[in-house]
Amino acid sequence: MRPLYRLLPAAALAALFALSAGPALAEKDGAAGVEVGKPAPPIDLPAANIGKALPGHKGNTLRLDDLKGKNVVLFFFPKAMTPGCTAQSCGFRDLQKEFAQLDTVVIGISTDKLSAQEKFTDKEGLNFPLFADPDKKIAREYGVLNPSRGVAQRTTFVIDRKGIVRKVYRDVNARKNPEEVLQYVKKNLAEK
Repeated sequence: MRPLYRLLPAAALAALFALSAGPALAEKDGAAGVEVGKPAPPIDLPAANIGKALPGHKGNTLRLDDLKGKNVVLFFFPKAMTPGCTAQSCGFRDLQKEFAQLDTVVIGISTDKLSAQEKFTDKEGLNFPLFADPDKKIAREYGVLNPSRGVAQRTTFVIDRKGIVRKVYRDVNARKNPEEVLQYVKKNLAEK
């Protein structure tokens, strides 16, 4: 019998090697350059519910830089008004007061249009902004765009007061993510 490595073409071996290296790359997305310890890529997008994060803000566009001086939880979700996305968003909604006490702003983002984000915030009573990224530009920059489905992968970024990415959650459990992020912020970003 031939050894397995002689049966597999070189490309397949390379793919297996890349998959086995996955955990070593967990904190960096090489294609997008989003890396723990580095500045978060800028965001300047239309958003629903901006007044919840920035009372008195004019217009329907929000920039990540508008929130410097606060911690930011930026969670990407695939599609508004779907079961997993609703569970995750409502989990963050229910913990909003605790995040606010930690000087932390929660913002959701998906590749939906602004009108869908507005319907979603109204339907679920969401108390934080939702960025609309229908051109998928930000999802690409953050390395979370699922190219086969054309939607964002469920990924959460924790960004500190200076705009530095401190934690990335990939392969997120929609129901557990809000609480685990809250615990991370309490332990690592709360001002003492």
